[in-house]
Amino acid sequence: MTNPQSAQAQDLLVVGRVTRPHGIAGEVKVELAPEYAGALDGIRRVFIGDADQQPQACRVLASRSHQGAVLLKLDCSATRNDAEALRGSRVSIRLTDLPKLSVGAYYSHDLIGLNVVRETGEALGTLAEVLATGSNDVYVVKTASGEVLLPALESVVRAVDLTARRMTVIVPEGLE
Repeated sequence: MTNPQSAQAQDLLVVGRVTRPHGIAGEVKVELAPEYAGALDGIRRVFIGDADQQPQACRVLASRSHQGAVLLKLDCSATRNDAEALRGSRVSIRLTDLPKLSVGAYYSHDLIGLNVVRETGEALGTLAEVLATGSNDVYVVKTASGEVLLPALESVVRAVDLTARRMTVIVPEGLE
């Protein structure tokens, strides 16, 4: 039987990092990646740690928004010194705890690695990265001849099939 407090690395998603202690009672300030702004709403357990260590499961005792970040009171951080020891640590949650998105919306981590094809069925490449920009995301597609940067617009991205691991696109003229 598995321990409900432990988690395998592949089951976790890094959603932010601890930036500093807040106050003297062990609260920590967590900056979240913009895509995961609401990821800690209602979360009861987070995993704290760095890439080179097994993350520590911490129960969330309290959570609140503060100056564009989230303040967490955790059962694994009772004092300011405890909170200071967490500075810079990654904050992860279970993938299954991510808030559900509306139809047609996707998390970046779901898109990385998709096979990108043209509407004709011709293979273009593999989605390697999602760049967050001010107006819309940009998809970096690795092709046989380099990279193609595609705007994440409905007029470009015609279909996404996560089950088939496939994205169908129309490449605007001049982007190849």
